[in-house]
Amino acid sequence: MEISGSDDPARTVEMLWGTRQLPRRGPRHALTSAQVIAAAVEIADGDQDLATLSMRRVAESLGVGTMSLYTYVTSREELVQGMLDAVYGEAVRELGDRGDQPWADALRRVAHVNWDLSMRHPWVLQVFTGRPPLGPNTIAKYERELAAVDGIGLTDIEMDAVVTLVQTHVEGIARRRIEAERAVRRTGITDQQWWERVQPTMAEVFTPADFPIAARVGQAAGEAHQAAHSPEHAYAFGLDRLIQGIAELVNDEDRPRA
Repeated sequence: MEISGSDDPARTVEMLWGTRQLPRRGPRHALTSAQVIAAAVEIADGDQDLATLSMRRVAESLGVGTMSLYTYVTSREELVQGMLDAVYGEAVRELGDRGDQPWADALRRVAHVNWDLSMRHPWVLQVFTGRPPLGPNTIAKYERELAAVDGIGLTDIEMDAVVTLVQTHVEGIARRRIEAERAVRRTGITDQQWWERVQPTMAEVFTPADFPIAARVGQAAGEAHQAAHSPEHAYAFGLDRLIQGIAELVNDEDRPRA
């Protein structure tokens, strides 16, 4: 099947690694792909959303015509791929080298760095990463995340699965945290204010005796978190359980060893 130039993943790889040759004809190139990507990241960070990002807005922020951007990135999709690889560079720097750090601490750091990245750049959670941007920062990030569990007795497949498991946990809870913040901005009321408004009506329709477990647990959680849900608690609790489970896998003497 023929792939159009704007959808060609090979051309995107060339852009990410800086090997794409810009056309020699036409006006002098006043920008670079990195500058275009940086401008797009700034817009997406400000909006905390990818839906409002357009080539036109990026061009306006740079003071150039929209069509001139296609010299540096062939499509909006390619631009987003470049944005993701660019912010992954932050994670690479924050992860650093594992050194002699215990694997559990190193893996927790992987989780924390990915959490912080999602909080700084909420739009990253809107990008489909089943086909990741195969840029230098993306691969370096993967390398350093794998290093957290390298040499501890896992197979290569298990190492990849462990990193994916931790990332999936972080992304899921981070997405709920960000959605909660968006709900506050959209409605203008906090979770506590929302509950105070709905509680009188719930008291009329909800009979605790009909749902005894939900009533008991819901009350305990609500009092503990002062909300229906605490993303921070879910994140910490889940990460602890993941580390425990991975430790059991590492210490299982009956399974095939790496």
